Amino acid sequence: MRVLVTAGPTREPIDPVRFLSNHSSGRMGYALARALLAVGHEVVLVSGPVALRPPKGAQLELVETAQEMLTTCRRLWKDCDGLIAVAAVADYRPTQCSQKKLKMQAGEGRVLELIPNSDIVQTLAAQKGRRKVVGFALESGSGHEEALRKLKAKHLDWVVLNHPEAQGATRASLTLLDAFGGVQKKGPSAKTSLARWLVQQTFPSSLE
Repeated sequence: MRVLVTAGPTREPIDPVRFLSNHSSGRMGYALARALLAVGHEVVLVSGPVALRPPKGAQLELVETAQEMLTTCRRLWKDCDGLIAVAAVADYRPTQCSQKKLKMQAGEGRVLELIPNSDIVQTLAAQKGRRKVVGFALESGSGHEEALRKLKAKHLDWVVLNHPEAQGATRASLTLLDAFGGVQKKGPSAKTSLARWLVQQTFPSSLE
């Protein structure tokens, strides 16, 4: 199988110096790419800005903004058999990006107007046909109900629930919910171990 994986954060520019982003390190997405390769799948990895070594054997596509990630994924999705959407895509972007560095005015605040980005996994899942799609839901609190809502609303086959403390960490705990009502929990474990487990549940070996 040829699996599309998204990983890392996106950056939404405010001016030539500043941007909106998040704490995602990309570790889980890169670990999943390696786990997929290890069991014989082809991998297309669409990555936001990270400080990680690319998985050997993966087709790597580097992007920065959510719009760039969506455009790239749309182009690649038609030739892929499945999707694991791990990237922490910014929900919003500034309505305007200043061409010059915004200067600080002493004692004055600044209002930043934001508009929503497209939901990448929902957009791609709407065109999946019989292909399988895994999404991620990073939620504070228990998050179970919201993850379940996303599973149904975005037409996913699985959703992986994780929590803010997973961002930038090497270990995490996950809950895997499937479209048939199944719930499995794993961790706390190293993200490399979690990635191998997730691949076994969603896109098992093509070598057998």
